[in-house]
Amino acid sequence: MPTIQLQAEVSRDALLEAVGQLSPPELDQFVAEVLQLRSRRGPTRLGATESELLARINQGFPEGLRDRYDELIARRRGESLTPEEHQELLRLTAEAERLEAERLAALAELARIRGVPLRSLMDDLGIPAPSDG
Repeated sequence: MPTIQLQAEVSRDALLEAVGQLSPPELDQFVAEVLQLRSRRGPTRLGATESELLARINQGFPEGLRDRYDELIARRRGESLTPEEHQELLRLTAEAERLEAERLAALAELARIRGVPLRSLMDDLGIPAPSDG
């Protein structure tokens, strides 16, 4: 880990100048740690844009559709899916993918607004990385 020489009393400007000496990966890690420190100090008031993005991020697949989607997946695995059900499954899959793309776009926008890497934001929000499959 690199060390940065600092005086005993450091102004905010001097601290910012010292942080500016970090390499990009070190700066990303530092920013993530500062954000974690900030989050431990208590809730912050979110702006309207961040609140709207968080609402979009937390909006899941509607429960009724999720249940039907899971049912159709089970029928497909059991090789008992009718042609009509197959078409319905394709429609629900497209809808799930559309919603997930919107969620990812909202995550990326929130990360941009906060000035943090997407992976760090996802970790902070407790959102697991997508699985292969």
